[in-house]
Amino acid sequence: MTELMNGRRLNLHICWVGGTRYTDPLDATQDKKWRTLHERLGIEIFVISFSSDWHPRYFAPHARFYLLPALPIALLRYATMYMLAPLLLLWLVFAHGVRVIVAHDPYFGLIGALVKQIARVFGKRLILIIESHADFEVAVFLQRRMPFAGAIQQVMNRVARYSLRHANLLRAVSSNTRQQLQDWSPPRIPLHKFITWTDLDTFKNIQREKLPSQTHDLVYVGVLIPRKGIHFLLDAFAKIAPEYADSHLWLVGSADNPQYTSQLKAQVERLGLLNRVTFVGRVAQAELAGYLGRCRAMVLPSSSEGLPRVVVEAMLAAMPVVATHVSGIPDVIQDGINGYLVPPENADALETALRKVMQNPDVDSMGAEGRDFAAQYFSTDVYMEGYRRLFEDAAAILARGESA
Repeated sequence: MTELMNGRRLNLHICWVGGTRYTDPLDATQDKKWRTLHERLGIEIFVISFSSDWHPRYFAPHARFYLLPALPIALLRYATMYMLAPLLLLWLVFAHGVRVIVAHDPYFGLIGALVKQIARVFGKRLILIIESHADFEVAVFLQRRMPFAGAIQQVMNRVARYSLRHANLLRAVSSNTRQQLQDWSPPRIPLHKFITWTDLDTFKNIQREKLPSQTHDLVYVGVLIPRKGIHFLLDAFAKIAPEYADSHLWLVGSADNPQYTSQLKAQVERLGLLNRVTFVGRVAQAELAGYLGRCRAMVLPSSSEGLPRVVVEAMLAAMPVVATHVSGIPDVIQDGINGYLVPPENADALETALRKVMQNPDVDSMGAEGRDFAAQYFSTDVYMEGYRRLFEDAAAILARGESA
């Protein structure tokens, strides 16, 4: 077993509540994450989230996973979560001694806040930690068009403020998400900022097929939704493609918005890029590492993000990143040093940046600069130390009886 951090166990039972979809068995990256948290922090872990398909699942490697069915309609999927997760979480509190709840964002925080209030009636004091991995105010509205968006946003704002009022601790993954949590939360709540989980070994140890300077291929990685700005990328790529006949654009990610994906495919045909753009779909981490290892640069033209893990993974693969100057991306991408930053929703600026990365004779050095930075900044030790400090604060609050 991996040596415990600081030589002692935290002896906490902690339940994560969120919207991640998990496979059974876990993929290698998720398996490593939960195993390392369990072994190095000495905590008992429970996870309430979604299955990768329509089937509910329970399994227990390094943590006990209670996965609700990932129904194809978002409204039904989240209705199921908000109906069942509070009951399941209450059972974990009373039957398995869960004392700390970690909510993935303020909306999942509602589940934790309700359970915390109910448990207190029965003499159980709980700690609620709310995390923020992205811009929770607008991100969901940039993914797809919604009827009655204004009314829905008002409801979501009330939910977020209610959840944050009942939080004991906050965690942000970037400067942008930290500021947003501070703006929305009572000033009394302590806030921790530390990195997102990244499996360094999978990407740091890539045996590249080609150096970045030896190829003109580009890769986008992420779900296919409007917020990711892929339509701007296609317009920009169409402008430079005639000058680089050997270039190809790989779009790696699941079609979470089928209507948008159909529009992208029609755009590819309209731009005459049928032989230059490939929709890869969702791939495992090892296969993703292969795509990163044979391209010149990774491009992420999002209009909103948190601190996207794929940026870190591309940096670890020693390739420059061309991305928008939004959210937490400027925390790690320095324009002209390890990549290029552009304003969002601007195909012309993106075209200029793509030309720069194609013409840069020092593109290999740029990739190496990013790899060295990411390997240090996103180390497993830094991630574990962040959670250790967070959970030590949670244990201290419990010990003082101040969980209300």
